[in-house]
Amino acid sequence: MSLFSSLELPNGQVIPNRIAKAAMEENMADENHAPSGELIALYRAWARGGAGLIITGNVMVDARAMTGPAGVVLENDLHLDQFRTWSSTAQSGGGKVWMQINHPGRQMPAGLGQETVAPSAIPLDLGAQSKQFPIPREMTEAEIADVMQRFVTASLLAERAGFDGVEIHGAHGYLLSQFLSPLSNRRGDRWGGSLENRAHLLVEIVKRVRAAVSPDFAVAVKLNSADFQRGGFSPEDARSVVGMLAPLGVDLVELSGGSYEAPAMMGEARDDRTLAREAYFLEFAREIAQVASMPLMVTGGIRRQDVARQVIDSGVAMAGIATALSIDPDLPNQWKAGQDIVPALKPITWKNKPVASLAHMAAVRYQLVRLSQRRQTAPNVSPVWALVVAQMHARRATHAYRRWISTRSAAGT
Repeated sequence: MSLFSSLELPNGQVIPNRIAKAAMEENMADENHAPSGELIALYRAWARGGAGLIITGNVMVDARAMTGPAGVVLENDLHLDQFRTWSSTAQSGGGKVWMQINHPGRQMPAGLGQETVAPSAIPLDLGAQSKQFPIPREMTEAEIADVMQRFVTASLLAERAGFDGVEIHGAHGYLLSQFLSPLSNRRGDRWGGSLENRAHLLVEIVKRVRAAVSPDFAVAVKLNSADFQRGGFSPEDARSVVGMLAPLGVDLVELSGGSYEAPAMMGEARDDRTLAREAYFLEFAREIAQVASMPLMVTGGIRRQDVARQVIDSGVAMAGIATALSIDPDLPNQWKAGQDIVPALKPITWKNKPVASLAHMAAVRYQLVRLSQRRQTAPNVSPVWALVVAQMHARRATHAYRRWISTRSAAGT
């Protein structure tokens, strides 16, 4: 199977090749937390690059629950024209574009000034950085029902805005992943306990979204292959959840792993398990493929064409690429033309893994900002400098977000 062969999804949607631009957190919303001109310019670069599928960064289903201060929010149709521009720009190169929709749960920075909710009142364990995230409050039944409806609403609005599908984020320690993990979900009701109960929220959201949107609108799920924490969500759990999703009309499952506490998505694991330098979730995907009736996508560290081919040759349908496409958005076209390009950032070998993860994300974002300004990327940027720049942006954006959310609250919206 070639990297550049098409893929037909269960609902009939055809993706023109097997390379996906995986989600990255851009934090480039405008003052209304809608897609900004800079964000749209960034997606124009990816559209020209030749990826068959473009998955957006986090779009939040609740303005009070943000992964970062400048994130895009989709709760209503007030700024739907900007979302239409975003989708049409991302589709302009011939690829499909899916909106990733998410709720952070307890993984929301304390500086944003909002109450955090989670399956259980268990704080993040980040050592010295733990105070940067507030202790969450256990969600009520009414709040769980509200979250389910918000995912449905965001999906319907994404379809109206011209996106080809949505990806429901159930990985990386965000809210749906928190429900799945026995470490963060210690509820004694129908939403906790057994794996079936812990997966109930994800399953219900998928059912409701699939029933609400059109048959030709793709519904995908991002799922951890493992949390990489002892006693957490395991590869065996992931196999079982994929089996639960199989009859629900899911068009693709993207496998990743880790969370803020154990940032395996950056190539590290809290339990010291060895991860391959590239495609480091592939071994889990091979196991899960045995029970998956839908196509699988593997994301994590891919930057070489031969590794991407290995992913496809192993039976995984799509290779998800993130960091490498932040450095070189034209990578798919270059690979197709026979060029052996291997984009890479300056290595980060710090012992503090949560801080190293933040520095990696900052270095990626540094590239995204340059692309949004139509400038050359700078993969050799100092991780320290990228982190300083990111923190300065975060402080400014945090103040702006707090003013915005305060104005919304005062207006009763």
